[in-house]
Amino acid sequence: MSDTEFTPYTAKQEKFGSWFINRLGRMQTAVYELTGGRLWNKFLGAPVAILTTVGRKSGQQRKIPLLYLKHGDQVVMTASKGGMSKLPVWYHNVKAAPSVHIQIGADRQEYSMREASPEEEQELWPKLEAMYPSYREYRARTEGVRHIPVLIFTPLGQAGG
Repeated sequence: MSDTEFTPYTAKQEKFGSWFINRLGRMQTAVYELTGGRLWNKFLGAPVAILTTVGRKSGQQRKIPLLYLKHGDQVVMTASKGGMSKLPVWYHNVKAAPSVHIQIGADRQEYSMREASPEEEQELWPKLEAMYPSYREYRARTEGVRHIPVLIFTPLGQAGG
Protein backbone atom coordinates (compact mmCIF):
# COMPACT_ATOMS: atom_id res chain seq x y z
CA MET A 1 0.00 0.00 0.00
CA SER A 2 1.49 3.35 -0.99
CA ASP A 3 1.37 6.52 1.09
CA THR A 4 -0.80 8.22 -1.56
CA GLU A 5 -3.71 5.95 -0.61
CA PHE A 6 -4.02 7.60 2.82
CA THR A 7 -6.30 10.62 3.03
CA PRO A 8 -6.96 12.98 5.94
CA TYR A 9 -9.45 11.77 8.52
CA THR A 10 -12.99 13.20 8.45
CA ALA A 11 -14.16 15.47 11.28
CA LYS A 12 -16.30 12.62 12.64
CA GLN A 13 -13.34 10.20 12.60
CA GLU A 14 -11.17 12.77 14.40
CA LYS A 15 -13.82 13.43 17.05
CA PHE A 16 -14.14 9.72 17.83
CA GLY A 17 -10.36 9.21 17.58
CA SER A 18 -9.66 12.02 20.05
CA TRP A 19 -12.23 10.65 22.48
CA PHE A 20 -10.79 7.14 22.18
CA ILE A 21 -7.16 8.26 22.55
CA ASN A 22 -8.05 10.29 25.67
CA ARG A 23 -9.88 7.40 27.35
CA LEU A 24 -7.31 4.77 26.46
CA GLY A 25 -4.51 7.15 27.45
CA ARG A 26 -5.93 7.66 30.93
CA MET A 27 -6.20 3.91 31.48
CA GLN A 28 -2.73 3.25 30.10
CA THR A 29 -1.19 5.99 32.26
CA ALA A 30 -2.83 4.60 35.41
CA VAL A 31 -1.69 1.03 34.73
CA TYR A 32 1.81 2.14 33.67
CA GLU A 33 2.31 4.20 36.83
CA LEU A 34 0.80 1.60 39.18
CA THR A 35 3.16 -1.08 37.84
CA GLY A 36 6.28 1.07 37.56
CA GLY A 37 6.10 0.76 33.79
CA ARG A 38 6.05 -3.05 33.76
CA LEU A 39 2.59 -3.20 32.14
CA TRP A 40 1.23 -1.27 29.16
CA ASN A 41 4.74 -0.11 28.30
CA LYS A 42 4.27 -0.93 24.59
CA PHE A 43 1.80 0.06 21.89
CA LEU A 44 1.74 -2.21 18.85
CA GLY A 45 5.30 -3.22 19.68
CA ALA A 46 6.67 0.31 20.14
CA PRO A 47 7.94 1.54 23.53
CA VAL A 48 5.74 3.87 25.59
CA ALA A 49 6.75 6.51 28.13
CA ILE A 50 4.62 8.82 30.25
CA LEU A 51 5.14 12.52 29.51
CA THR A 52 4.13 14.88 32.32
CA THR A 53 3.48 18.51 31.41
CA VAL A 54 1.74 21.48 33.01
CA GLY A 55 -1.40 22.71 31.30
CA ARG A 56 -0.72 26.17 29.90
CA LYS A 57 -4.25 27.35 30.72
CA SER A 58 -5.18 25.24 33.75
CA GLY A 59 -1.78 25.05 35.48
CA GLN A 60 -2.69 21.41 36.24
CA GLN A 61 -0.33 18.49 35.77
CA ARG A 62 -1.13 16.49 32.62
CA LYS A 63 0.14 12.97 31.90
CA ILE A 64 0.18 11.47 28.43
CA PRO A 65 1.41 8.04 27.28
CA LEU A 66 3.52 8.54 24.15
CA LEU A 67 5.75 6.47 21.92
CA TYR A 68 9.40 7.31 22.29
CA LEU A 69 12.74 6.62 20.69
CA LYS A 70 15.95 6.65 22.73
CA HIS A 71 18.63 8.60 20.88
CA GLY A 72 21.71 8.48 23.09
CA ASP A 73 20.70 10.15 26.38
CA GLN A 74 17.91 11.97 24.60
CA VAL A 75 14.29 10.93 24.19
CA VAL A 76 12.57 11.61 20.86
CA MET A 77 8.79 11.91 20.53
CA THR A 78 6.45 13.15 17.83
CA ALA A 79 3.34 15.32 18.02
CA SER A 80 1.55 13.02 15.57
CA LYS A 81 -1.84 12.60 17.29
CA GLY A 82 -2.41 9.52 15.17
CA GLY A 83 -2.23 11.50 11.93
CA MET A 84 -5.08 13.87 12.82
CA SER A 85 -5.31 17.38 11.36
CA LYS A 86 -4.63 19.27 14.59
CA LEU A 87 -1.64 19.22 16.90
CA PRO A 88 -2.20 17.44 20.22
CA VAL A 89 -2.95 19.70 23.20
CA TRP A 90 0.09 18.39 25.07
CA TYR A 91 2.33 19.83 22.32
CA HIS A 92 1.10 23.36 23.10
CA ASN A 93 1.68 22.72 26.82
CA VAL A 94 5.27 21.60 26.19
CA LYS A 95 5.92 24.60 23.94
CA ALA A 96 4.69 26.91 26.72
CA ALA A 97 6.73 25.16 29.44
CA PRO A 98 9.48 23.03 27.86
CA SER A 99 10.66 21.55 31.19
CA VAL A 100 8.86 18.21 31.59
CA HIS A 101 9.09 14.87 33.36
CA ILE A 102 9.31 11.64 31.39
CA GLN A 103 8.79 8.24 32.98
CA ILE A 104 10.37 5.29 31.17
CA GLY A 105 9.65 2.14 33.09
CA ALA A 106 10.20 2.99 36.76
CA ASP A 107 12.70 5.75 35.92
CA ARG A 108 11.34 9.32 36.04
CA GLN A 109 13.56 12.22 35.00
CA GLU A 110 13.24 15.91 34.20
CA TYR A 111 13.96 16.96 30.62
CA SER A 112 14.04 20.08 28.51
CA MET A 113 12.41 20.02 25.08
CA ARG A 114 13.39 21.50 21.77
CA GLU A 115 12.04 20.89 18.29
CA ALA A 116 14.25 19.00 15.89
CA SER A 117 15.80 20.96 13.06
CA PRO A 118 14.87 19.93 9.49
CA GLU A 119 18.24 18.11 9.26
CA GLU A 120 17.59 16.26 12.52
CA GLU A 121 14.09 15.32 11.36
CA GLN A 122 15.57 13.89 8.17
CA GLU A 123 17.85 11.71 10.31
CA LEU A 124 15.21 10.75 12.89
CA TRP A 125 12.12 9.95 10.79
CA PRO A 126 13.55 6.70 9.35
CA LYS A 127 14.41 5.57 12.89
CA LEU A 128 10.98 6.55 14.18
CA GLU A 129 9.26 4.73 11.30
CA ALA A 130 11.41 1.63 11.86
CA MET A 131 10.28 1.65 15.50
CA TYR A 132 6.61 2.29 14.65
CA PRO A 133 5.71 1.80 10.96
CA SER A 134 2.31 3.53 11.31
CA TYR A 135 4.17 6.86 11.47
CA ARG A 136 4.40 6.60 7.66
CA GLU A 137 0.59 6.55 7.50
CA TYR A 138 0.32 9.46 9.95
CA ARG A 139 2.69 11.53 7.85
CA ALA A 140 0.80 10.66 4.67
CA ARG A 141 -2.54 11.63 6.25
CA THR A 142 -1.18 15.02 7.34
CA GLU A 143 0.63 15.78 4.06
CA GLY A 144 -0.45 19.26 3.01
CA VAL A 145 -2.52 19.62 6.20
CA ARG A 146 0.10 20.14 8.91
CA HIS A 147 3.66 19.33 9.87
CA ILE A 148 4.24 16.65 12.51
CA PRO A 149 6.86 18.07 14.87
CA VAL A 150 9.67 15.85 16.11
CA LEU A 151 10.61 16.77 19.66
CA ILE A 152 13.95 16.11 21.31
CA PHE A 153 14.05 15.88 25.09
CA THR A 154 17.42 16.24 26.83
CA PRO A 155 17.87 15.36 30.51
CA LEU A 156 18.20 18.57 32.52
CA GLY A 157 21.73 19.35 33.49
CA GLN A 158 23.16 18.12 30.15
CA ALA A 159 24.42 20.30 27.32
CA GLY A 160 22.67 20.37 23.97
CA GLY A 161 19.14 20.95 25.19
